[in-house]
Parts: sequence; structure tokens; C-alpha cells
Amino acid sequence: MTTQSTGLLTRVKVLDPVNPNRATAIFGGEASGILNWNDLKYPHFYKLRQRIRSLFWTANEVDMTQDVKQFPNLSQAEQEAFLKIIGLLATLDGPQTDVAAKLAHYVTDPSVKSLFATIADQESEHNHSYAYVLSSVTTFDNQVKSFETGRHDPVLLKRNERIAEVYNDFATRPTTENALKAMVYTTLLEGLFFYSGFAFFYNLARNGKMVGTSTMISYINRDELEHGKAMSDVFRAAMGENPEMNTHEFTDWIYDAYRHSVVQETLWSRYVLDGVDGIDPEEMEGYIKYRANKMLRMLGLSEIYPEHTDNPMKWIRAYVDSFDDTKTDFFEQTSRQYTKTSDLNGFDDL
Repeated sequence: MTTQSTGLLTRVKVLDPVNPNRATAIFGGEASGILNWNDLKYPHFYKLRQRIRSLFWTANEVDMTQDVKQFPNLSQAEQEAFLKIIGLLATLDGPQTDVAAKLAHYVTDPSVKSLFATIADQESEHNHSYAYVLSSVTTFDNQVKSFETGRHDPVLLKRNERIAEVYNDFATRPTTENALKAMVYTTLLEGLFFYSGFAFFYNLARNGKMVGTSTMISYINRDELEHGKAMSDVFRAAMGENPEMNTHEFTDWIYDAYRHSVVQETLWSRYVLDGVDGIDPEEMEGYIKYRANKMLRMLGLSEIYPEHTDNPMKWIRAYVDSFDDTKTDFFEQTSRQYTKTSDLNGFDDL
């Protein structure tokens, strides 16, 4: 990688009027800090923020009355999976709030700062929702135990090793390269790591169990789909501004990150869903690979699991596909190189 991509970024000043209002770059550029939504380098980011803002909701809007009654009647396997999966989701969504804020500290473009602030706020509400669910259905001791899962469960600790490494690398050494890598792992969290957990709650709901929790999860799922699209679009725009990063080496790093994550998510799903009726482990693995393909297309890269281009868990469409209207035709390509995003080729084609 070149010095430009590996040199340390500096925290952007809050207000620097000698610079233009329209940012010159996402990272390492110039901007005054004055945000005029009608004069942006990437007008598409306004549309992304509007879409995400339109999804606003709060956890206490969801009625948990029936869930309170049903939780004690779940099987032991279902109760254990419920608590561990909530623990997983909390372990991932808590850092998502922070990593969006940390990225924003080094982002020159104020529209991207605002977009990341909006994402961070929603991630914070996601984390709150897990505490809200647990406080509704189980004891305080179980609530604490669930949130401790990410610190003590050996399978989950192993699963999250690379996430922690990449996020902490950016926190301690904020370069453009590390920022891009952090965004790649954000797409993995938003588009892959949550989904075996989401499937568990949707499986309960299709059997008439814990529908309030499933409703909450569907709101979170909808948010994550939009976050994944937003982060992918910012990533691609930043890649277009930093062509020195468009190398086989970095491409291979991303593919390796996705392959490793698919393995870890598959191992986790088999571990946490063991004994839970209604979810076939092989179908779950296929669904994870299907999600990996989808997120890679959004990053402008090729699929790595050609046998998993269709959703193998048809029943989950009722909970996910009805609001997953992200267009993917633009991303269908076989090149190893990234599809650049600029005002010339148009974000609206995505």
C-alpha cells in the first residue's frame, strides 16, 4: 500500500472556514465543516440518510405482553439460545455505535459524518432494545448473564477475534487503509453476522412464539439492511478516491475476511441453534453464504459461493425480503476490481 493509504489520518477540525463547504474527499480531504445538503460531492448520501431517518423507532413501542407469558414455556434449548443470541447481538451492536463515531472523527465530508451519526444513533437503540427485551421476559441475573456472553463464551470469543482486531487496529492506528478495513467488517456485521440470530427469532415467530421479540428484531433487521447499503456505498466512494487501494492484495484480504467470517458464523449457528427445532443446519449454512454473496456484490466484488445465489430458507422471506428492496443488478460482474462509484456513473443506478 502507498504512503497515502497507510499514513495516519488526523482528527478533522469541527470548523475550518478557510476550506470549501463542499468536501474534496471522504478521508484526508478539505472541508469547512459547514454542511449544505444542497451542495454535496455525493448527493446520494442525502438520500441514504433520509432513508435511514425514515425508519426511526424506539424499543418501548413494541408490545411484549405475550412474550412475557411465553418465555417460561419455551424449551430449555430455546431459552438458552434466546439468551446467548441476545448476548451475541449486544456484543456486536454496542461496538457498532462506537466504530461509526470513530470513523466520523476522521471523515472530512460532513455529509458522511452526519450519515455515520445517524447510523450510530440507531445502533445505540438496537443495543437498548436487547436490554428492553430481556428486562421484559427474564430475571435480572439472566439479563446480566446474557450480556456477559460476549466476554466469556469461548465459541463467541473465537468468532469475534478478527472483528476486535480490525476495529481496534483502526482505533489505535487510524489510516485510510484501516478505515476501509473497518468499513468492510461493518458490512459483515450489518449483512452477515446477525443473520443466524435473526433466523432464530423468526423461527419462533412462525410457530406463534415470542412475536413481540420477533417484531423488534425485524425493525433491527430492516435498519441493518440500510446500514449495510450505506456503508457499502461510502466504502466504494472512498475506494474511488483512493485508487492505490484497488489492488489484488486488498481484494484478496476482503475475500479472505468474508470466507473466514462465513466459517465462524456457520460454527456459531450450529453451536447456538443445537437442539432448536425448525432450523436446518445445512440450510442455515447456505443462507449465510447467500448473505455473503449479496454483501460482496454491494461492495462491487464478485460472488465467492456460486452455488448459493438464491435464498435457501424460503420461509424467511416473509420476515426479510418484504422490506429488502436493495437493487443488486448493478453489481453483477465478474471482475476482481471494484466498481467505482461517482457522480458520473450515478449512485441511483445501484
